[in-house]
Amino acid sequence: MDGASVAFLRELLAESGWLERTRELGLALRATRSPGGLLLVGTPEEEPWHLTAHLGDEARLSGLPQLAPTLVRWAPPPGAPAHLSVGLDRAGRAGRGETLFVVAEGRAPVPLLERVEGARRTGATILALEGGDSELAGLAHDALAVPADGLLSFDGAQHLVSAAAGEVAPRPGLRDRLARLLERVSGPQVAD
Repeated sequence: MDGASVAFLRELLAESGWLERTRELGLALRATRSPGGLLLVGTPEEEPWHLTAHLGDEARLSGLPQLAPTLVRWAPPPGAPAHLSVGLDRAGRAGRGETLFVVAEGRAPVPLLERVEGARRTGATILALEGGDSELAGLAHDALAVPADGLLSFDGAQHLVSAAAGEVAPRPGLRDRLARLLERVSGPQVAD
C-alpha cells in the first residue's frame, strides 16, 4: 500500500476511532530504546514480513532507528543471512528497553504465548496486533484487536500502525492520554 492509499484509508476511517487506536499503537512502538530492540513475531503460518518491511522504511524515512525491526522467525533455514536467522528463542529473551510486537491474525500458539509471558516477566514491553485472541491481549501492555468482520482489514491495520509509528507528531499530554484511557475503560460518555 503506497502513501496515497494510506491517506485514502485514513480519510475513510476518520470518524471510526481506528485512526486513534492505530496511532496509539504506533506511538508505543516508538518507545523502544535502541535499534534492534523492536522484535516482530507472528505465527508459524504467517510471519510479519510485510509489516517488518514497512517499519524498516519508516525507521529510515523518519530518522527513528529504534523502529528498525528484528524479524523473529519460527524456523529460520540453515545458512540464512543474519537478519533472517533470528529464531523464536530470541522472543523469550527480550528484556527491559526492548519491545516484543506480536502480529497474529489468528490465535497465538502456546509456544509463542510462553515466550511472550517470559519476555514480559523480564521487563520487555509487549504489544500486539491481533484478531481477537484474549490470551494474547491479556499478556500485552497494549493490544489492538482487529476483528475479521470489521470495518478495517488486518492488512490495513498493519499499514496504519506502521505509518503512525513513523509520524513525527507531538505526543499527547497527560490529560489527553488519561481522557482516552478513561473513555476506553468506561465507553463513550453522553453529555446531558
